[in-house]
Amino acid sequence: MSDKLQALVAGALTNVRNPRVDNDVISAGMVQSLDVSADGRVSLTFALGRDDPAVLVRDVRRALREVEGVTEVDIQVVEPRAPGTAPAGATSSARESRAQQVMDFPSLGTILAVSSGKGGVGKSTVAANLAAQLAHMGKQVGLMDADIYGPNIPRIFGVTGQPPVVAGRISPLESHGVKLMSLGFLIERDAPAIWRGPIVVKVITQFLQDVEWGKLDFFIVDLPPGTGDAQLSLTQSVRVKGAIIVTTPQEMAVGDALKGARMFERVGVPVMGIVENMSYFTCPHCGERSEIFLAGGGQRLADELEVPLLGRIPLQPRMADLADQGRPVVVAEPDSPAAQALSEFASRIVDEAGGESVSLPIMTG
Repeated sequence: MSDKLQALVAGALTNVRNPRVDNDVISAGMVQSLDVSADGRVSLTFALGRDDPAVLVRDVRRALREVEGVTEVDIQVVEPRAPGTAPAGATSSARESRAQQVMDFPSLGTILAVSSGKGGVGKSTVAANLAAQLAHMGKQVGLMDADIYGPNIPRIFGVTGQPPVVAGRISPLESHGVKLMSLGFLIERDAPAIWRGPIVVKVITQFLQDVEWGKLDFFIVDLPPGTGDAQLSLTQSVRVKGAIIVTTPQEMAVGDALKGARMFERVGVPVMGIVENMSYFTCPHCGERSEIFLAGGGQRLADELEVPLLGRIPLQPRMADLADQGRPVVVAEPDSPAAQALSEFASRIVDEAGGESVSLPIMTG
């Protein structure tokens, strides 16, 4: 079975062409290692140069998933080796070197990165409400605030104070059933985070390795806007199941979100889908829906990336006030339009990741 599957996988890869060199990815030397296990798991190291289209990673993943018998695809993206830096046939060393950087944290469950191309689109609000709703659905959830320069998760969950250290391990704080870790717990509220890249990498690594997260079903990472050190550090440290890109309907936000999505494709992290925040406004008195901004930006972005639009979250009065009070809207006003949209979004995430949701009584407070 494995020999036949190996041949099918190799055949699928030869059908993916790199237009830059007008050749398939295997003949172009982009597939530096390839492992196919008997249970259908495919693992490969893929060399993607700066001038190569980032969508090749997505095309390779799609081609492999369409092979009958393939159950899982793991792509590790590396920079192409300069001529003469490694002997022919030494492809396993590249994979082993990459494997030393990317660590498995099986106790963290499904790791999801919530990202945006620019600030102010409600990324942290989406991440916080996703985590709170997953916890309400009966999941064990951790939320890591990797937005080093603007950690908002403590405020949204209404949590302050330093987390305790037990037996050399940091114990995350907890609110609304979600385990939380943020730089906001460790520095003064008005202290500016004027840090260079290596410090950002160190903080994220410590939050991953030195925090006693326990056994989780979902591990949500709220990333800072853009495509900087935090994003690269996370994708080089753990196996991220997928990225959720948050945007607003305006074309400026959509354009920046597209760049962020392409970054994840380039480093081998699949984009799970798009969330359009501030999508529309529903009048609380008459129920009429109004498009405040240019409509359809999230859907256009999803279509361009060939990924689903996971949710359209409406503007809602008092939503920001609730966040300032430490009460995510899915907890404080679960029947409101925004909470319902966020609940449907969380259900789609559960369906994408696998598993069934279990409804629990609404948490209050």
